[in-house]
Amino acid sequence: MKSIARIAATLAILITTTIHAETATEDDLAEAKAIVQEFATTLQGELQAAIKEGGPTNAIAVCQDRAPAIAADLSERSGWQVGRTSLKTRNVAENSPDAWEAEVLARFDARRAAGEDVQPMAYAEIVGTDGGRMFRFMKAIPTAEVCLACHGSAITDEVAAALDERYPDDMARGYSLGDVRGAFSLSKPL
Repeated sequence: MKSIARIAATLAILITTTIHAETATEDDLAEAKAIVQEFATTLQGELQAAIKEGGPTNAIAVCQDRAPAIAADLSERSGWQVGRTSLKTRNVAENSPDAWEAEVLARFDARRAAGEDVQPMAYAEIVGTDGGRMFRFMKAIPTAEVCLACHGSAITDEVAAALDERYPDDMARGYSLGDVRGAFSLSKPL
């Protein structure tokens, strides 16, 4: 019986990593993945440079200022709405999940709890909105070693003070290596 339950759970995971609508194309999915890759690569490069130059407190400004600017640039160039979100937001005003995003993030957490690797975790779906049909895509952000300096359980007093100053409603602490830190979230009208 346990093996049947494990197979069913695996099938559920496989199903949720595919596109859930008949009109989305592989091109939509490939485009979304490419945008996420560019966002992640650009942000990671800037974070690493900031940390090398001035430590984790220097990286806080990159996340606060550059991440939204990178997302805005990608949105403008691609025609997609590009952003990041989390169930434990740091910037509540800019990164709070909508209902669909919160549901997907909860699924990501459940998949992680079931033993799935966060790195490749993604979900795509076509949803109906008041404005018509929309292709939505989320790619999980795994908590890496470098993330723990600002998002882990043992952050320094200096980092905590800098975070408290910039983000008075910060909830994005207490993560462990490999946790679902949040997700890149993309959407475009069809």
